[in-house]
Amino acid sequence: MSALRTWCAIAGIVASSTAGDVLLSRAMRQIGHVGELWRRAGLGAVLKAIVTHPSFLLALFFMATSFFGLLVALSWADVSLVVPATASLTYVTNALAARLFLHERVDRQRWMSALLVCAGVAVLAT
Repeated sequence: MSALRTWCAIAGIVASSTAGDVLLSRAMRQIGHVGELWRRAGLGAVLKAIVTHPSFLLALFFMATSFFGLLVALSWADVSLVVPATASLTYVTNALAARLFLHERVDRQRWMSALLVCAGVAVLAT
């Protein structure tokens, strides 16, 4: 039961972290080049554009959820399992989500890297 609970926590962390990353990327793409906005209107305009963007706020919620999920998981399991598993699996899900939701081109090298990461997590989990 303890292993199942840990892996469920890891899955939740990975899902919320990926959602946060994708939403943050979407928000920043919609806001545009912040350097140009900064030069035109200053730091206040950049902060206002970012902090008031709905995707940014939702991304912040998911990132906070991921962080607090990590705290819970670390209270249940070893850091040597939780941190590498969440980091590496988030890498895989970010590549998949970038392809599906952001329509990014994810080349074969990135997919092979993701598979190697999964293999590493499998070895670590045994």
